[in-house]
Amino acid sequence: MSVTAVPLQPVKRAYKVWLWIGVVLAIALAAGLAWLGTREQVAAKGTDTQYLAWNKGRAGVQTTASGLQYQVLEAGEGTTAGEGDYVVANYEGRFRDGRVFDKSDRPVPFPIQQGSAIPGFLEGLKLMKKGGKYRLWIPANLAYGAPGMQSPDPERVPPDAMLVFTVSPERILPAAVVQQMMMQQMMQQQQGGGAGGPPPGAGGPPPQGVPGQ
Repeated sequence: MSVTAVPLQPVKRAYKVWLWIGVVLAIALAAGLAWLGTREQVAAKGTDTQYLAWNKGRAGVQTTASGLQYQVLEAGEGTTAGEGDYVVANYEGRFRDGRVFDKSDRPVPFPIQQGSAIPGFLEGLKLMKKGGKYRLWIPANLAYGAPGMQSPDPERVPPDAMLVFTVSPERILPAAVVQQMMMQQMMQQQQGGGAGGPPPGAGGPPPQGVPGQ
């Protein structure tokens, strides 16, 4: 008894082409995911320079000419602060590994003037609007590694550390408003009409170094 074999129909050329395209895309996708995973591992364990190079490619992260990186987590409203203005904000400072080294327990006024804070933090404040929320990645050369800056506690916050801040500005006080408040306080003191002094951070040398220190 003989069995007649049924010949297989030849696969159309178009099907073969699409099959190979699918294989190539799958390989490319796997390679891309592996590459991204490798970059993230290098960023996590590598130098600050490697981390910042990886971080600037993340969605929403912007890099200024100085090397400061920032991200708008929540958009604020109104105008940004200028020279002589005050930004009243809550903040939290962390190291790259997530450890918290400083945190405000109430809104802190920061004068926008040279030397009032580490350079990267001061530059970041100028980009912020009231009611927003921002994240700053400050390389060491814009933190305590900057010329003229000195860490108040080098063992806790070393000069070669990159710092990461989350900042939430509550108010922006124009310079004219701050001056008026100071004059009113001085007049009250002269008239004996009230105790206390100018608003925190005003009327004297601005705080140096890490915000809140």
